[in-house]
Amino acid sequence: MRHIISMLVENESGALSRIAGLFSARGYNIESLTVAPTDEPTLSRMTLVTSGNDDIVEQIKKQLNKLIDVVKLQDLAEGEHIEREMMLIKLQAAGVDRQELKRLADIFRAKVIDVTDVSYVVELTGAAKKLDAFIQAVPEGLITEVVRSGLTGIARGEKGLTI
Repeated sequence: MRHIISMLVENESGALSRIAGLFSARGYNIESLTVAPTDEPTLSRMTLVTSGNDDIVEQIKKQLNKLIDVVKLQDLAEGEHIEREMMLIKLQAAGVDRQELKRLADIFRAKVIDVTDVSYVVELTGAAKKLDAFIQAVPEGLITEVVRSGLTGIARGEKGLTI
């Protein structure tokens, strides 16, 4: 099962390395990882996606909580949450493909953010399934490059990751 672990961590050098090292040392896989500062300058918010059975994920959370850099931890998969990912995708857009790709971007509520005479760069935000569906809908051979941010998420309702 996939788990989205959201953490408040000390905003200092080496914190990310220690957290990634914990996963590496125990043979756990990190599917995606996003880190950014919060409104509190001493803290960063890290969203880490991993998968495994409940026992493995429980062990991961216990090990993470032991790290001095981790201030607070929440498994978003345990409750209602909102998750999003952002993708930039460069597409070959020449001739008749231009109109089709623009129509496809409109259907997925994506933004064409860069246009040249031979390419489009499209920005798309949403659930990972939506991004995957867009990639599948693009005609074969037109994708030049794909960059994805990795998943980020937040709990719904009153529940939040604050200190």
